[in-house]
Amino acid sequence: MRIIVSGGGTGGHVYPALALIRTIKQKHPDTSFLYIGTENGLEANIIRRENIPFETVEITGFKRSLSFENIKTVIRFLKGVKKSKQIIKRFKPDAVIGTGGYVSAPVVYAAAKKKIPAVIHEQNSVPGLTNKFLSRYVKKIAICFESAKEYFPADKVILTGNPRATEVVGKTGVGELGKLGLKEGTPTALITGGSRGARPINEAVVKSLAQLANKPYQVLYITGEVHFADVKKEVDLIGDSPNVAVVPFIHNMEKVLSAIDVVVGRAGATSLAEITALGLPSILIPSPYVTNNHQEKNAEVLTSAGAAIMLKEKDLSSQKLIASLDEILLDDKKRKNMSEASKELGLPDASDRLYEVLLKMMESGRS
Repeated sequence: MRIIVSGGGTGGHVYPALALIRTIKQKHPDTSFLYIGTENGLEANIIRRENIPFETVEITGFKRSLSFENIKTVIRFLKGVKKSKQIIKRFKPDAVIGTGGYVSAPVVYAAAKKKIPAVIHEQNSVPGLTNKFLSRYVKKIAICFESAKEYFPADKVILTGNPRATEVVGKTGVGELGKLGLKEGTPTALITGGSRGARPINEAVVKSLAQLANKPYQVLYITGEVHFADVKKEVDLIGDSPNVAVVPFIHNMEKVLSAIDVVVGRAGATSLAEITALGLPSILIPSPYVTNNHQEKNAEVLTSAGAAIMLKEKDLSSQKLIASLDEILLDDKKRKNMSEASKELGLPDASDRLYEVLLKMMESGRS
């Protein structure tokens, strides 16, 4: 098989693509992949580091207000389509998959126009402009939330989940907390603002440290590398606590998550896929700075199912954070019920599901 994958801009578009590539390589080691991204996106470093063949097109997104930049974007899109067609002609893919981000627009559109079977993967409960546009041209649309169905043609939609979920299942976290200075077997909360960190979350946690030091549970607090130095100064003033570990970043998150009892963080699609695949309760603080407020809508899916507590950033405080942690970590029955509800939403076989969509699409394309 020969497959082109395109998606970028954020890890939420790149990591599901990478997880799918790994799954297909396990099943069919002889599969050839080509990843098309942008030179300035996260994908440029991530995909090259994985030694996956990588090519680029230049593209930007539309401004939501009238702007001369939108004319430039249309020109870049048309140039991107032309270059994508050239790449497709050279690579001769059996299928093309777009995992989101502006870059997937010209690539997937070009594939559809050249009659190459194409599928898009929508990670969020509310799709962005790119996937709404591409939904008219692709054969199949893979979604992660049932609520996303209403935005797409019903006959094209298949619920697959997020391939990233597959990568966290089956990992063992034995010994991981000990390496970070925490106790094994003690109820543990992971608090994170994402890979870059989030200032409002950091501020609430720093104000909570003195109280957290006296709790019967423990906290693994990831500040984000950008914020670590400032947070560490605050921690040093308050004094170290044996039940709070403060780190800038975790590289082996798959293993650490399997040793965690509750996750506190944003409501990005990839994070929620990991959380539900493992059946973890969560305290979600959606980012209010994302398109269509999609993180809040993602979080609502979990809260309505009883799998999460949502704290809006504008309402976030140390008191509410601690109260929410206490509500889950000091009540075994509550934690168990939330865990079961979370697992009900999880799709740990997401990579296999998406792989099956690709296979069937290619078979129908050949028939």
